[in-house]
Amino acid sequence: MTLDTHRGMDLNHHPGIDLDHHRGGSGEPLVLVHGLGHTWRGWKPMLPLLEQDFDVLAVDLPGFGYSPPLPPGTPSNPETLADAVAAAMDAAGFETAHVAGNSLGGWIALELGRRGRARTVTAISPAGMWHGRERGWTSAVMRTLRWIAGHMPTPEPLLRTAAGRTLLAGPLFARPWRIEPDDLSETLRLYATAPGFEETLERSLAGQVRGLDEIECPVLLLWGGRDILLLPRQARRFERVIADCELRYMKGLGHTPMADDPELLAEEIRRRCARRAAAPA
Repeated sequence: MTLDTHRGMDLNHHPGIDLDHHRGGSGEPLVLVHGLGHTWRGWKPMLPLLEQDFDVLAVDLPGFGYSPPLPPGTPSNPETLADAVAAAMDAAGFETAHVAGNSLGGWIALELGRRGRARTVTAISPAGMWHGRERGWTSAVMRTLRWIAGHMPTPEPLLRTAAGRTLLAGPLFARPWRIEPDDLSETLRLYATAPGFEETLERSLAGQVRGLDEIECPVLLLWGGRDILLLPRQARRFERVIADCELRYMKGLGHTPMADDPELLAEEIRRRCARRAAAPA
């Protein structure tokens, strides 16, 4: 597959910011939003499947991947990152779109739903409903993984073995052996060097997702049964507040399941979008 990848989408609402992004396919617009420390490349296993039915826009959030951080003085939190995604949608000509997001990206997808920018939302293990010690657990796991990615050498031969990829990526992926070695190498490097990581993590952990009862579009919650970062029990907290919400647990999948089972996730997104299209006007 040839990826239509661009270094720089000019965002009028955030002067001076160019978001690295991928766009491909045709059909109804679909926006993909990655999680904290990740990049749009985490969606690569799903792109050939989704682009058969959708005009797909996947962006690197400001301060992650190859996108520059937000301008000085602008806090990096889920709301301002949602502003950047909304501006990317404007630049792409999407007044509204189906939106799918993972982890922090799921929080951002729900925020876009609250703002009326989403036709449907598919939130995959969304962040923002942590209680008490769950915040400390998430912080410890994320920072430990970042330290490992930045300080431990990653020999190329290790990445070329299923056992090596499991050792390096096991905490976030249930089936890390399915990740392409070159993709995992790039993911680890960008995770370790993301300039937006610390501030975004701090500000996200200090807050909680808001306005879920204001979301009017259909919402699908997908949660990996083997998610050890954001525990599956958090899913019910979202379900209780969102009016039009369906919750599905994905047996055997982890926190970042796009590589674990891309076929299953692509089909769930298509099913959610089709429900909206079939709804009476």
